[in-house]
Amino acid sequence: MTERMSAREAIALVTDAFVEHTPPAGSAAPDGPLSWYGYDASRARAADRTGEDESVLYGTATLGEGRPCALLAFEFGFLGGSLGERAGDRLEDAYRLARERRIPLVSLVATGGSRMQEGMVALTQLQRVARATVLLREAGVPHIAVLRDPATGGGWATVGAGADVILALPGAQIGFAGSRVRPADAEPTAYTAEGQLAAGQVDGVVRPEELRETVTRWVTALSGSPTGSSAPSPAGSGAPRPVPPPGALADTPLPGSGWDAVRQARDPARPRAEAYLDRYFEHRLPLVGDRCGGTDPGVLCGVGLRPDGGAVAYVAQCGTATRPAGYRTAARVVRLADRLGLPVLTLVDTPGAANDAEAERAGAGAAIADAFAAIAGARVPVTTLLIGEGGSGGALALAAPDNTWATPDSYFSVIAPELAAAILKRPPDQAPHTAEQLRLRPQDLVELGIVQGIVP
Repeated sequence: MTERMSAREAIALVTDAFVEHTPPAGSAAPDGPLSWYGYDASRARAADRTGEDESVLYGTATLGEGRPCALLAFEFGFLGGSLGERAGDRLEDAYRLARERRIPLVSLVATGGSRMQEGMVALTQLQRVARATVLLREAGVPHIAVLRDPATGGGWATVGAGADVILALPGAQIGFAGSRVRPADAEPTAYTAEGQLAAGQVDGVVRPEELRETVTRWVTALSGSPTGSSAPSPAGSGAPRPVPPPGALADTPLPGSGWDAVRQARDPARPRAEAYLDRYFEHRLPLVGDRCGGTDPGVLCGVGLRPDGGAVAYVAQCGTATRPAGYRTAARVVRLADRLGLPVLTLVDTPGAANDAEAERAGAGAAIADAFAAIAGARVPVTTLLIGEGGSGGALALAAPDNTWATPDSYFSVIAPELAAAILKRPPDQAPHTAEQLRLRPQDLVELGIVQGIVP
């Protein structure tokens, strides 16, 4: 487990400079709204121990390259970093600060949840945070959360889990249930940063010595492009330009027949998504998981930084059957890009959507429908490159309707030729002939108007 640090230590770990803001002092009844005996004394002891007068600090900060952000940090040493009414004031003001100045919000979360000594008054602070989150999203301002130890209760379920990008320190306790209220037989690894990463609830586990660089990169990527670059427009400042498709990585001739196209796309030596992304981007920042308990290693998602400084959201299939979690993660990333004004690049390469019983139980149909809807509803430009197999709706779900390109070693088909032959009650040796009838070659797709062109 990472050593527990104070709020100010966490701020110093991440930022170059921090200017603290202080909200107007609010009136408080003796021992709080519930007249909880000894509450004032508990607060006084917490203040003496930590040097803070509340569980939340906030203000403005600068990161590497002078990038500004709004920042809030929980002080766990002050009554367990709990949320009370005065902490809610500070949280709401931090969100407002980010929204009005149109700078990213960075939250350093370490909390046990709502403050019992303030009862339902404390719990309703979660509604205030939820409303502040909605307003921040509507303004197109990004929110990056760093989960320290612990991040539990309502603070995790609002400030932490409500962020656009969720990072965690190694070994941090993360979960809605704190350590003292979990079921006795609960699996402990489910409540760790690593367990939550595996379950698709956080985007990355980052070591303390790498945290400043990682947060700075995220703030840079989501703050817009450098002045004068040829990159897309800054997030939230208008419609970005579509990005060009990557060039083909293999010197492969156009296929002579439909079956040749299928064999070229299925060649295990063919370049895959990882190679295309590495060539296209100078640096990649991954976004992991569907936030519903699932991940799909066959779909790579995130935000990539191009050599000119431009940020592009990407979704890339890796040649495997795409699972429901993969489609849900893709939809999440496309909608995030749409809200922040980032152009999108998708790389299509799948034999089709996973269709086993587990995939059906996990909601394959609904997940595919959601991916289709995310692409169709995007206001930012989406560029798609077909780099291998384009198997049925499982591939089309991630393709831009009017800006899809193809490599010479790819194909797109309503269904795999072998399955088409089976449906038509043809013998297996008729699959090559069926492939010809399906007109699935890249050059056929251009002629049919399905793709814009074939990349060199």
